[in-house]
Amino acid sequence: MLVASIIEIQSCDNLHIVKFDFDGQTLSMLSLELPKDIQLKKNVNLSIKPTAISIAKNFISETSFENQLKTSIKSITDGKLLTTMMLSSLDGIVFEAIITKELANNLALKVGDDVVAVIKASDISIAEVLDD
Repeated sequence: MLVASIIEIQSCDNLHIVKFDFDGQTLSMLSLELPKDIQLKKNVNLSIKPTAISIAKNFISETSFENQLKTSIKSITDGKLLTTMMLSSLDGIVFEAIITKELANNLALKVGDDVVAVIKASDISIAEVLDD
């Protein structure tokens, strides 16, 4: 879970785009439903499946993925098919990403590498609204 603060809410019919400040970086979420107690400046726990995080190394081009978190690799664990990485944000917040072992090998990923965690807005959800 990532703790973030709500900085913007846009709504049209049943579609919502919510922007968060996480570790000084902006994350966007696309959702059809929002918890009733959502409001600006509220802190929330964000849920992102580790398999929904893509990894970009030496990332320099533009993409349609709005969520691009600058991170570094803290640890790498290879399984038979998948590689699990613990990523550290700019402020040292650690979260997990899982990609195929083949892709991890192709990118020659190693502990200490600076990478960009790329996440689709529809893969982020609010797990919990935190009390202030």
